[in-house]
Amino acid sequence: MAVEREVEVLAGDARIRGTLAVPDGARGLVIFAHGSGSSRHSPRNRYVAYSLRMAGLGTLLFDLLTEEEEVEDEVTAALRFDIDFLAKRLGEVAVWVFAHPELSRLRVGYFGSSTGAAAALVAAGDHPEAIGAVVSRGGRPDLAGGALGRVMAPTLFIVGGADDVVLELNQRAFERLRSPKSLEVIPGATHLFSEPGALERVAELAADWFSRFLGSPLELEARP
Repeated sequence: MAVEREVEVLAGDARIRGTLAVPDGARGLVIFAHGSGSSRHSPRNRYVAYSLRMAGLGTLLFDLLTEEEEVEDEVTAALRFDIDFLAKRLGEVAVWVFAHPELSRLRVGYFGSSTGAAAALVAAGDHPEAIGAVVSRGGRPDLAGGALGRVMAPTLFIVGGADDVVLELNQRAFERLRSPKSLEVIPGATHLFSEPGALERVAELAADWFSRFLGSPLELEARP
């Protein structure tokens, strides 16, 4: 089982904190982008991350904002909805991963929730050749705007069947995607997937998607 360890991620000029865990023989690495007002300690994302590691995937959960930015955002609430800023930060974290000796051979995917899903889609659209897969949990892909048409990575939307407004927004955004895609609706689940079995189903779907599209280290070594 992979051991979690705290890391400091250099994202542009910012130094942000993350939690990294990579199982032996990992087939890929999933970077998490949490939603507004959350953090890398989100119990829902931590549960999904644990499930991904059990499927042989590495995980990196990190705080989108520095401590100083979090203080500012608590007052203004401006940064948490600045999708372009969050996407740029997410892309910078990916660059850190690509340059890391331990991680550079792993194919990278994004797991985004709420507004973090929009940031993941924009970041994937900005660097379509670098990202192997995207999963959105209860996300706001509509906030990704025109970036949806630039996403090349296979993309999975997971939405609660009882999350009516968000489901409709996902359905509209789904139609604009041109990449390989799937929309999974979990019956009876609300926005936080707190119903019995709902989060477990999210983790199962995400693990299957990333395992399918991120490949294995041996496959990566065979590429030109």
